[in-house]
Amino acid sequence: MLITQRHKAYWKRTLRITGILLALWFVVTFVVSYFAHELSKFSLFGIPFGFYMGSQGALLIYLFIIWIYVKYMNALDREFGVSEGED
Repeated sequence: MLITQRHKAYWKRTLRITGILLALWFVVTFVVSYFAHELSKFSLFGIPFGFYMGSQGALLIYLFIIWIYVKYMNALDREFGVSEGED
């Protein structure tokens, strides 16, 4: 199969969004956990922020990451004409 400039553009944009979202995942998973004690000085809804991020906040951000990825990739698929069907 011949790889065209269109294939390269699609792959470049896919890698860019994947890299950005993986960096966000890394920050939420490891950086926030590492600084949990310091973050607990702040509170969110009366709950220490470090505890909140560990118990609920990270899960909400993971769902947001998945939602962003799905929306972006569906739009990218439509733009490049490789959509699998109706959205």
